[in-house]
Amino acid sequence: MKLNLLGTLALSLWLTTAVQAQNVPSPKEHFGFNIGDDYQLATYTQTEAYFKKLSASPRTKLVDIGLTEEGRHQWMLIVSSPENIKNLEKYKEISRKLARAENLTPEQAKTLSQQGKAIVWIDGGLHATETVGTHQLIETAYDLVSRTDAETMRILDQSIILMVHANPDGQELVSSWYMGQKDPAKRNMNIPRLYEKYIGHDNNRDFYMMNMKESQNITRQQFLEWFPQIVYNHHQTGPAGSVVAGPPYRDPFNYVYDPLLVTSIDALGAAMSSRLNAENKPGYTERNGTSFSTWWNGGLRTTTYFHNMVGLLTEIIGSPTPSSIPLVPERLVPSSNTPFPVTPQSWHYKQSIDYSVSLNYAVLEYATRQRDILLYNMYVMGQNSIKRGSADNWTLSPKKADSINAAFRKDTPAPAAGAGGGFAGGRGAGVPVKYYDQVLKDPKLRDPRGYIIPANQTDFPTAVKFINTLVRAGIVIQKATADFKVNGTSYPAGSYIVKTDQAFRPHVLDMFEPQDHPNDFQYPGGPPIRPYDNAGWTLAFQMGVKFDRMMDGFDGPFKRLPYGELQTPPMTTIPVKAQGGYTLSPSVNNTFTVVNDLLKAGVPVYRLPNGLGTTLAPGTFYVPLSATAQTVFTKDRDLGVELVATGKAPKGAVKINALRIGLWDIYGGSIPSGWLRWLMEQQHFTFERVYAQEIDAGNLKNKYDVLVFVGGAIPSANRGGSNFGGGEFGGRGPSNDELPAEYRTQTGRITPDKSVPQLKAFLEAGGNIVTIGSSANLAYQLKLPVSSALSETVNGQERPLSGDKFYIPGSVLEVAYDTTQPANWGMPATGDVMFDGSPVFKLGTEAPGMGIKPLATYPTEKSLRSGWAWGQKYLKGGVASFMAPVGAGKLYVFGPEITFRAQAHGTFKSLFNQLYGSAK
Repeated sequence: MKLNLLGTLALSLWLTTAVQAQNVPSPKEHFGFNIGDDYQLATYTQTEAYFKKLSASPRTKLVDIGLTEEGRHQWMLIVSSPENIKNLEKYKEISRKLARAENLTPEQAKTLSQQGKAIVWIDGGLHATETVGTHQLIETAYDLVSRTDAETMRILDQSIILMVHANPDGQELVSSWYMGQKDPAKRNMNIPRLYEKYIGHDNNRDFYMMNMKESQNITRQQFLEWFPQIVYNHHQTGPAGSVVAGPPYRDPFNYVYDPLLVTSIDALGAAMSSRLNAENKPGYTERNGTSFSTWWNGGLRTTTYFHNMVGLLTEIIGSPTPSSIPLVPERLVPSSNTPFPVTPQSWHYKQSIDYSVSLNYAVLEYATRQRDILLYNMYVMGQNSIKRGSADNWTLSPKKADSINAAFRKDTPAPAAGAGGGFAGGRGAGVPVKYYDQVLKDPKLRDPRGYIIPANQTDFPTAVKFINTLVRAGIVIQKATADFKVNGTSYPAGSYIVKTDQAFRPHVLDMFEPQDHPNDFQYPGGPPIRPYDNAGWTLAFQMGVKFDRMMDGFDGPFKRLPYGELQTPPMTTIPVKAQGGYTLSPSVNNTFTVVNDLLKAGVPVYRLPNGLGTTLAPGTFYVPLSATAQTVFTKDRDLGVELVATGKAPKGAVKINALRIGLWDIYGGSIPSGWLRWLMEQQHFTFERVYAQEIDAGNLKNKYDVLVFVGGAIPSANRGGSNFGGGEFGGRGPSNDELPAEYRTQTGRITPDKSVPQLKAFLEAGGNIVTIGSSANLAYQLKLPVSSALSETVNGQERPLSGDKFYIPGSVLEVAYDTTQPANWGMPATGDVMFDGSPVFKLGTEAPGMGIKPLATYPTEKSLRSGWAWGQKYLKGGVASFMAPVGAGKLYVFGPEITFRAQAHGTFKSLFNQLYGSAK
């Protein structure tokens, strides 16, 4: 009788669930078309409304995770069984405890793993023109909410799925634009601006910096709220001749990872490809069949690796406009890269949606079957990190392996001519173990136990911004409540402490320590294999943050901060005894924000070109005492800028004014320009965007005082090895008759015949121009006496150094600054710059006579600070940046990416200094 009653109750529950599922509207009923129909896209407004309908199901909970940059609500649809939905806080807490791995014994972790549910993150739409991502999210959500098959019910029972729309603004823009063309055959993706308000495609480059609101919303859920064991990030498009690229990924992976993470990625990749093979869906490619590795930090799925989360990326083909799979003969041969090749054929949107749903189900089925193992393994990785950060540990890396070989070579006579041998990697006895001990037990080469960020460093407000990137990433931070001393060095109260004995130790190391990318070539002596993104990025270096490494355990009067508690610098103190006014340091980035607010309020601001003795550096700002100045200082107190009272106006002060700034942009939006637009808004600079047509029309000096060209603006002058790519100026773009009238003034590109003469006239009339990265081409267009330092003469012809001689992808390098130059006011004698295939210059013999002055140089043969620099000896003596007078104006040329992704705070002043003029 009891069994019959239980059976009746189970049947009743199943029938209730089935009825509820049937009440959920299908996509066709809501949108008016099936997801995957050719020539059909849903807008975000429609998708948001649909998710709200799905939220009526007992299998769901809809959560607003924050506003986007354009002010839309960003939603996370949580899907699970009705019982799990009722107990979300319980399962969230289990996931959080296991991820942080604090104060948990293995036995307790095992118990929690048995009690918990697998937390799986699935997102879509991060790159809005990759429309499969958004639409597979809709289709998968409907399937999970409506289906009642055994597999779906098991998934709902054993897992909690976080379905996140990664870029609402982009979907609204792209879908509205595409569907706005009534003729389906003419629908296109030639959108007029970036599909994330500021940074477009680079919204997948912002996940350790977290500048954008969408990035902050997403990482809050991942690193402070839910701690998913799996994060699945959908993208497009797959390599030609395939359908979809996914895990396992090619080498290298980052050496700070726990090895369990790497094998877990591989296991999930096997589950994904196997599912497609079982469903007779060919075309999955992996490993060296793709360009994707797991080296880099900063992407939505890659930053999760540094938090012990299994991040998944797939890149699939497909578009609402039908396409085809091209013939790529080498992909037709089965291999471990592509076990089941796809043959050339026409391709429809629905096929890509079906593939994506299958891949989602593969991931969810794996998570369900391996639920307790995934949960426990996350704890194991966290525990391993805590242990490694609590004891002496040496992270293996190429440099350490090279050091072992070098030590062995030093002690080993060279073999006689004709003798065989070798020592590493051959069939011989290998290198004696003593050389391992010599390197891998060298105390100087240990991983740090922690870091101290002193509160008395010059630009402490920027150091606090760095700390906040760690806070948002879920890192444990401590703060000194009193002065203290470690290893004989004194530190003030308010200093921050970041120790490595914590679960997310890989991320801590990655933000402070240099990346050591291996030398990665297609074959010995062959061309380099370009990293998926940067080779090196150490954020503390990029931001110019001063810190001390602690190689042994240490303690002090430290207070542990609550997780997620954002920090602010000490509030500005306004001296009450000032008589003449105040001085502000030019070395502090926030100073420029305050100065901009003062100028907008009509307060006179001065600079001291020569400083004042040893107390005030050249370029120091001086502000006379006034009620209006006091009001601005009070409003900006939270910026933490130090005000130093002066008894009278310093001698030699020069009054400045805000220049009329023009920032180059293009139709569709330049990503580097978008980053700079966001940055200048944050720093309260006033500017206008300027497009090619306006430049070509001339009379620029009547509207602007300074023009800024980021990388990709200025085309090559075709002068041998002296020109640099950039890519953005090369595209045709849509014709004006294809566009609404409001966008027609934005089309066109900078050209040598029309644009450059107008830029030259602007300079000669007294305007200034700042170029960054590849836009250094303007110096060649103007025929200045400069050339590339990275070239050689072969058979009487100058040509760029080949990749087997010189190759530096995105990496951090050190430069020396000429601090006597006004362009460098506030900069240190040496500093770190972001180099990404950047131009390096030689100045001609006539350059000094023309007033051309180097601003920064590469002073040594070893400039690399973080990343990969093959042939860096060629940098020695090269000019990184320079200033050239042209007529009454000045051209400032910066080879490095001085505003790189709004991350390179250490070089922002290289631009900011050029955005003020001397008041007439």
